[in-house]
Amino acid sequence: MSAVEQYARAHIVTDSAQETPAVPVALRYDPEAELPEVHVTLPGQHEWVVARDLLERGLRTPTASGDIRIWPCGRVQTVVEFHSPEGVAVVQFDVKALIRFLRRTYMAGAPVAHRS
Repeated sequence: MSAVEQYARAHIVTDSAQETPAVPVALRYDPEAELPEVHVTLPGQHEWVVARDLLERGLRTPTASGDIRIWPCGRVQTVVEFHSPEGVAVVQFDVKALIRFLRRTYMAGAPVAHRS
């Protein structure tokens, strides 16, 4: 099975008074990977790996795991916060884009357990 890839337009949230333009964020899911993870690539090639179920839960309720926090922002947006030694990246997505991507990952099939 081939990987599921999708670009979603998102806003990088900053402390600037000016509104930032939407940027393309790459979402990728490999149905053959050992764990059901979503790779999120921000502009500048900053890649984060998010458990698919964490991303899905974050659409409905605030959730966190390690350096990643996700929460709904009103009815139409979701905020994903990535923490690293270099700082914090806060990205605001339209919920519809994330739901569309997650549906495609489930249609691609569940990961197969690897045998040792």
